Amino acid sequence: MKFSDTLRMASGSMWRNKTRTILTIVAIFVAAFTITLTTAIGAGVSSYLDKQTDSFGAPNMLQVMKATEDAGDGPAVYDPDMTSNFGQSMATLSAQDVDKIESIDNVESVTPFVGISPSFISADGSEKYVLTAQQFMRGQNADIVAGAVPKDGDTPEIIVSPKYVKALGFSTDEDAVGASVSIGVVDPLQQEETIEATISGVMNESLLSAGRLWMNDSLQEQVAQIGQRGLPATVTDQYLAAVAFATDTDPETLTQVKADLESLGFVGQTVEDQIGIAKQIFDAITTVLTVFGVIALLAASLGVINTLYMSVQDRTKEIGLMKASGLSSGKVFGLFSIEAMLLGLWGSLLGILAAWGLGQAVNSIAAESFLKDFPGFDLTLFPIASLAVIVGVILVITFLAGTLPARRAAKLNPIDALRYE
Repeated sequence: MKFSDTLRMASGSMWRNKTRTILTIVAIFVAAFTITLTTAIGAGVSSYLDKQTDSFGAPNMLQVMKATEDAGDGPAVYDPDMTSNFGQSMATLSAQDVDKIESIDNVESVTPFVGISPSFISADGSEKYVLTAQQFMRGQNADIVAGAVPKDGDTPEIIVSPKYVKALGFSTDEDAVGASVSIGVVDPLQQEETIEATISGVMNESLLSAGRLWMNDSLQEQVAQIGQRGLPATVTDQYLAAVAFATDTDPETLTQVKADLESLGFVGQTVEDQIGIAKQIFDAITTVLTVFGVIALLAASLGVINTLYMSVQDRTKEIGLMKASGLSSGKVFGLFSIEAMLLGLWGSLLGILAAWGLGQAVNSIAAESFLKDFPGFDLTLFPIASLAVIVGVILVITFLAGTLPARRAAKLNPIDALRYE
């Protein structure tokens, strides 16, 4: 008997009891659907986070903060070096701390982060819109869709996001580039002042930017001067954090810089480290969901065993006739094994197809709703390699599940089988 004959016979036998076969395929379908959709969501989120790492922060850029001790379940011990600036008690960096960071080997430059943000932004004839803005560090990457990153120099420049482009009255991103905007700042006495700045570019929203706009050094300095006017040096010389650039992107160099920072009482994180935390949390969630899918698949494999055992029982005389006609035990074993794998193939393909269809629908809906501010974020991705692995794993599991009834069929004595009632 040729393989094609075996395949045709197994396929025909599988559909003799349609209800039993369909129920078994549905069980496999549910497992394949769950695993495929979970894998697709994981691939989509991981792909977007990887894009964020590449497009937002330079690989050699570290955010440095003062290390704080974990208070555990009780209240934190008072530290006189903690300040209550910026609305809450926190450990801040001093000018001396910045010098210490800069003295570390393989640290190229350090820029302290001044936690003063403008209050509003407006253009000619537009409303005033609330904004949160931060200093754009030289060497930092940005997902620019129009224009360019801010230049160094005396001219105040700012990067805006697409939602501000429309709000400020510009018809396209390109129209906004080079336009003048007013940046409002409130001083400690609640007096409002404005600074004229130029839009240097338009940047896509991202998870890391968190809705912030980005100012060049000149604009940041002017904002800080107004926002800190009249405050004592004990306040103005305190920083929430600093941004340090390592001399290169070599992992060993970055690891050594982090270790040196830790030895001096600081904590340094690259953009990849920050995104890595989110990745770990999401990976844990997808792993749990995948486990549920695997449990469903194992339950479905019991259905495969039951279906084939019943098939062997129903076809006992037929098996005896085939063996009496010269069909070897190996061929009989192969016949039922192929039938088991066909159940897995149908279930996995239908599950993958349904998951793909739902994934495409979710991507379309998400792009127009809750992910509209994050262009390029496909919530689900279906890599061919992952789909092939899912099909392969399901085929292996259904094959293993089918070996027990297939082995029983192969061991049947043809004479006893022909006498079976």
